[in-house]
Amino acid sequence: MYHRILVAIDGSHTSRHAFNAALDLAASEGAQLQPVFVVDDVPLYYSVPGYDPSIVMRAQTEEGQRVIDEAADAMRARGITGTPQILTTSSFEGIAECIVQAAQAFNADLLVLGTHGRRGVRRLLLGSVAEQTLRLAQLPVLLIPSTSHVPQAAPSTTANG
Repeated sequence: MYHRILVAIDGSHTSRHAFNAALDLAASEGAQLQPVFVVDDVPLYYSVPGYDPSIVMRAQTEEGQRVIDEAADAMRARGITGTPQILTTSSFEGIAECIVQAAQAFNADLLVLGTHGRRGVRRLLLGSVAEQTLRLAQLPVLLIPSTSHVPQAAPSTTANG
C-alpha cells in the first residue's frame, strides 16, 4: 500500500499520462500525492549582446505554475490531498537528482514519472531523466510510457445496407 506518491510533471503529453496514473493510484490507495515541476536553472552564457537568461527562467517558472495549477485542480476534483511544488535545480544538481531529493524530503514510498521512449542515438545524445532517476532512486519507481500500449479492438466487419 502506498501512502505518499511523488509524480514528476513537465506539461508534456507523457507527463500527463504519468500524472493521471499517479492520480488514479492515489485515489485507489488513499495516498497523498505530490506533483513536482522542476525548473532547470542551467546558466546559459552566450556572447550575444542583450541576451538575458532571466527571460528563460521566467518562462519556465510561468509554465511550471500553469502545470502545477492544473495538477492542483485535478487533485481537488478527485479529493486527493497533497501539495504540488515547483522546484529549481542548476547545472550542479541535475533534474533527476532534484526529483529524487524531493521524493526523499516528502518521504515518498512511490515515485511516478513518464518516459519519452527515446531509443538509439536520440537517447544517447539527449539522455533520459527517467533513466537517471531510476538509477538514483532508493524507492520503487513506476515508469509510464509515452504512448499507450493497450491493444485496440479490430474494426467491425459488419456491412451496412
